[in-house]
Amino acid sequence: MNIGVKNERAMFGAGCFWGVEHAFRQMDGVLETSVGYSGGHVNGANYKEVCSGETGHAEVVLIRFDPSRIGYEELVKAFFALHDPTQLNRQGPDVGTQYRSAVFYFDEKQRELAQVTKEALQPAFNNNIVTEVTVAGPFWEAEEYHQQYLEKKGVSSCRI
Repeated sequence: MNIGVKNERAMFGAGCFWGVEHAFRQMDGVLETSVGYSGGHVNGANYKEVCSGETGHAEVVLIRFDPSRIGYEELVKAFFALHDPTQLNRQGPDVGTQYRSAVFYFDEKQRELAQVTKEALQPAFNNNIVTEVTVAGPFWEAEEYHQQYLEKKGVSSCRI
């Protein structure tokens, strides 16, 4: 992903990355997305390894956005609206640590915004929000067939 000087990055794990990527791609100000793996301990993670649950990675969407058109806070709010942040290590029928809810932040401002948003949204849920807010580590791009998967298949949403 080519990150320009005036552009910023955001990275989120919200279960299966296909539908999450598709939703973010529809937002004005989102310039580019890439699905992949982050938050684990294996270099060069791939889909088969991540699905084994042994690498510690989450399925994530890396977003390049124009902060003059969309703010990070708006992206964080969209992230929380796109999935159930109270489900631990799962989203719907997808179960495993790779489907965990996580905000991977790139700087202190992103960390603060994610944490404040998480706390502000907690009263809207009956169960505790389990979303991790953690520093962004290496991003391993997923295999090409996962990139913009729903668009390639001609569908607009996942089964969830």
